[in-house]
Amino acid sequence: MNRHLVLLGFIALVLGGGTLIGYLAMPGEWYAGLQKPFFNPPNWIFGPVWSVLYVLVAVAGWRIWDLAPDGPAMRVWVAQLVLNFLWSPIFFGLKLPGLALVVIAGLLAAIVAFISLARQIDRPAAWLFSPYAAWVAFATLLNFSIWWLNR
Repeated sequence: MNRHLVLLGFIALVLGGGTLIGYLAMPGEWYAGLQKPFFNPPNWIFGPVWSVLYVLVAVAGWRIWDLAPDGPAMRVWVAQLVLNFLWSPIFFGLKLPGLALVVIAGLLAAIVAFISLARQIDRPAAWLFSPYAAWVAFATLLNFSIWWLNR
């Protein structure tokens, strides 16, 4: 199969899936009414940031798939994507910030594991996950703070 078509498939899956989930699980009135920490970014920032991160996640996954499609790094990449896609429906849809905190903590652990595993196969793939790790670490703190302030 053409490598570039596979890359487009990865981007379509990750960016398309993330965009669809974001659209289906919009923050809404419930979120607007929550107490938020002083460091809560404006809502408009999330779409552009996640779009860039989803492209980086897709490219990293594609690079690992190209080199080790059946290895542990690829399995962890799939696991982090599942956790990522679960977070918004749990937080915004079910309105369960405590459960979402468990999911995002697992997501952060999976991202760190992917970086560690990918570094052994393809350093650029590991580096592509670095901004994602930083943003999800921040999002974990934000999720915790919202849960704490509204418990």
